[in-house]
Amino acid sequence: METNFSVQCPYCGEQIWMEFYPEDGTHQEMVTDCEVCCNPILYDITFKGDRPHLRVERAQ
Repeated sequence: METNFSVQCPYCGEQIWMEFYPEDGTHQEMVTDCEVCCNPILYDITFKGDRPHLRVERAQ
């Protein structure tokens, strides 16, 4: 199963690589700062079957 994801920062549009592991849970949320613009990004990922679903948005 794919664990590396290329996402676009919802603030500056820069491409960022993130890695998530299914063994850490079927549903995971985390907030990290963009490596480029330093704004907080919310990552919400669900591992279901062999197709993970990743949602990326501005953190509040």
